[in-house]
Amino acid sequence: MSLSVSARTAVAAAAALATVLATQTVAGAAPHSAAPTAEAPEIPVADVQGDLAELQSIAEANDGNRAHGTPGYQASLDYLKGKLDAAGFTTSVQEFTADGSTGYNLIADWPGGDPGQVLMTGAHLDSVTEGPGINDNGSGSAAVLETALAVSKAKLEPAKHLRFAWFGAEELGLIGSSHYVDSLSSEDLSTLTGYLNFDMVASPNPGYFVYDDDPALEKVLNDYYSGLGIATEPDTEGDGRSDHAPFKDAGVPVGGFFSGADYIKTAEQAKNWGGTEGKAFDPCYHSSCDTTENIDETALGRNTNAIADAVWTLAAP
Repeated sequence: MSLSVSARTAVAAAAALATVLATQTVAGAAPHSAAPTAEAPEIPVADVQGDLAELQSIAEANDGNRAHGTPGYQASLDYLKGKLDAAGFTTSVQEFTADGSTGYNLIADWPGGDPGQVLMTGAHLDSVTEGPGINDNGSGSAAVLETALAVSKAKLEPAKHLRFAWFGAEELGLIGSSHYVDSLSSEDLSTLTGYLNFDMVASPNPGYFVYDDDPALEKVLNDYYSGLGIATEPDTEGDGRSDHAPFKDAGVPVGGFFSGADYIKTAEQAKNWGGTEGKAFDPCYHSSCDTTENIDETALGRNTNAIADAVWTLAAP
């Protein structure tokens, strides 16, 4: 999660990806017809933890971080892209420039679905320079990755076209996502029925905060948690501080959730969610201790399955 919303970087405009990617198919993959979606599968939390362990290893091999413009970020992107390519996604890497370094967004489209109705799900992939960024935002990146892989395993035939994204340079001020949105034409933007953002979903002293932006997207997420008997709260700490902000500014409906950063958990929140009153949701926020030890397994599992449920529900007619 970015420290604050900074002004968008003046970057060179890129050709719009949406229209082209939405109509592409993967060689050897049968086109998917629009069909009602089944219930989302349960995603094993061990699979998400495996991705986090890989991101940790990447950071350890690259000066302890996965920040914009570093080999650690490039290796993180290559890891995700390899898994998505193998699963049958059409992937594209979009370049931009920030702080004198080349940055990259990874976009993955699932073949099929209505190209005039695109449901997009995303997370930022970069860490801060101070640490490996396993909760912020390896957790969101891995949860979105495993949701995309679950789409492939299920051979999902959604009514809407599904697009997944991992943005770079979020920690420098939402630069990658801003560049992506700025690269889209008004026609491309009009095809986006919603953008779901997931930034920090496994804080060690977790809360359950749902974005209160688009009512329809908010309801889908709140309904999932209600089914688990979990009370949610509107997200105020992360409001406007992550990659949903450029989409919202462009008029795209946005939603998502967040498990908390350096705000302090109240007594009422500890009563509702467990954890420790008077302690930050993530005491290792933007620190070197944001490692695989800084993850709440229960929150990671619940939140990954909440993402899958939202994708399956919103991809239906």
